[in-house]
Amino acid sequence: MNKTWLGVFFSALIWSGIYPKDYLTWVLEAAPAMIAFIVLVRTRQKFRLTDLAYSLILIHSLILMIGAHYTYAEVPLFDWLKDTFNLDRNNYDKLGHFAQGFIPAIIAREILIRNHVVESTKWLNFFVICICLAISAFYELIEWCVALLSKEAAEAFLGTQGYIWDTQSDMAYALLGAMLALALLSRIHDWYINKLTAAE
Repeated sequence: MNKTWLGVFFSALIWSGIYPKDYLTWVLEAAPAMIAFIVLVRTRQKFRLTDLAYSLILIHSLILMIGAHYTYAEVPLFDWLKDTFNLDRNNYDKLGHFAQGFIPAIIAREILIRNHVVESTKWLNFFVICICLAISAFYELIEWCVALLSKEAAEAFLGTQGYIWDTQSDMAYALLGAMLALALLSRIHDWYINKLTAAE
């Protein structure tokens, strides 16, 4: 996390919080980014992550903040895609759930490798995917609880848009994101980890 990272994060957070579609939905959707920031600040001295991990966390935070501002079902670019390609729904939430697998995969991978939890690459990939699916499933449980407690914000927060398989497809996108992250970024991630450990 450097000054540029912090500048982008807080600029996006402030923009996101200015006249959002719904303030309760904004709090619910932006909360994970704010919680992640607090965790990163508190753990930076004891367990600094690689620049790759920090960059991906920032991207995920931006996705969350955009969804928080507009609600996931009404992000303008994805409304345009919906109309242009004659899609049934605004699919911005699927991008969010894809990121929910893609970014945590790298974070989980880094924590497992640097703490020497798993030595075998096959077992490492298996545990990373399991962790990402657990995160996705836990988030779906949170969405369910919010829907039960707050009927007013439920539709905007859930973003199901009438799709009965929304929960299952959300987890499938997270699974796809995790697998692609491992397939595409493992080699470069190893380079970042080696660079960081050498510097330490």
